[in-house]
Amino acid sequence: MGEPESRLEVSISPEVEAGQYANFASVWHTRDGFVLDFAVITRPPQLTEEPESGQAVVHVPTRIVSRIRIPPSQVFELMKALEQQLSAYENETGGSP
Repeated sequence: MGEPESRLEVSISPEVEAGQYANFASVWHTRDGFVLDFAVITRPPQLTEEPESGQAVVHVPTRIVSRIRIPPSQVFELMKALEQQLSAYENETGGSP
């Protein structure tokens, strides 16, 4: 007999279940793990000028609505899950959004 199969018993609180809307994501890493910041654009982008260089830049005001930190070992699992879900989405909808 082998090792018993692990099954996660997942629960979610009502406050978290509704989720947070985000229309921007940023991924970065530290030595210990990866950070996923999900944000929402709060105002329309504005053309501004950098004070030091005078270069024109588009300023996009955002607010982070959720920050998720995961260990490096979980990144591979996340990538596989995203690929599976993206393939299923494309099969169901006939293509990309």
